[in-house]
Amino acid sequence: QVQLVESGGGLVQPGGSLRLSCAASGSIDSTYAMGWYRQTPGKQRELVATITSGGNTNYADSVKGRFTMSRDNAKNMVYLQMNSLKPEDTAVYYCTSATPYSYFATRWDYWGKGTLATVSS
Repeated sequence: QVQLVESGGGLVQPGGSLRLSCAASGSIDSTYAMGWYRQTPGKQRELVATITSGGNTNYADSVKGRFTMSRDNAKNMVYLQMNSLKPEDTAVYYCTSATPYSYFATRWDYWGKGTLATVSS
């Protein structure tokens, strides 16, 4: 069993920055892939970024060049650095994890409860 707890959400002005954190615990290990999803009411859930155990990252086109995902395996921590924020980035952000097998099948095994990031002036 894996537990994921997000933090770092809050209110930020357009053009500002915010760093989200995800603390993983339980049976998770460094072989797991990690991801960030976001959800806005009335819109489809969007996969924002992923990172493999080796540190390879992928980003949605909507955030490419502005967001950076990273992980610290020694601390079981995952981060999402969000820069040049836009109002449309406002969402509940969810941390997810997947075993290598699940990641290959694009299936996410575990989810956090989310943290709200609001971009508004």
